Amino acid sequence: MVLFVRNFFDTIQTERAEPCSEGTEQTERGRGDNREIINETLVHLFHEIQKLEEEAIITEDFKDLTNNDMHIIEAVGLEGGNMSSIAAKLDITVGSLTTSMKKGYTERERSEKDRRIVYIHLTGKGRQAFHHHAKFHEQMTDAVMAELGEEEVQVLGKTLKALTDFFRSYKK
Repeated sequence: MVLFVRNFFDTIQTERAEPCSEGTEQTERGRGDNREIINETLVHLFHEIQKLEEEAIITEDFKDLTNNDMHIIEAVGLEGGNMSSIAAKLDITVGSLTTSMKKGYTERERSEKDRRIVYIHLTGKGRQAFHHHAKFHEQMTDAVMAELGEEEVQVLGKTLKALTDFFRSYKK
């Protein structure tokens, strides 16, 4: 993954450095070439991150976890929360959260004040999985940042924020 990010930045730097003697046509062609590179990189990165994440999660201690389970654990977080809110955040049903509890990573508790409200929180096993997953993400982020200069880190951060904003606003 780090190699793809490095190649992406190297390609962009090369495009910027090339003189444009053909004017706008060269710029549009370079932009089209970059569009293809960006698309291929994003598609490959999504698949690679998903595959690496599965491999990092599925250890002897957590062999019953799936990526979906881990995303539930991540959404519940160390503080826990209202099941309806967490299900809405993940765009899943409350029933899916209930099903995930069967593996013993989360448990639920009814509100003492309002029995209609159900809270979910991590068990000890769930906290271990949460920290295991967080460590993977920390290593991944550190590996990418170690390969980039300060300006590149800023550009990558801005780019990823724009990508995140797109995904959050994208309507089916």
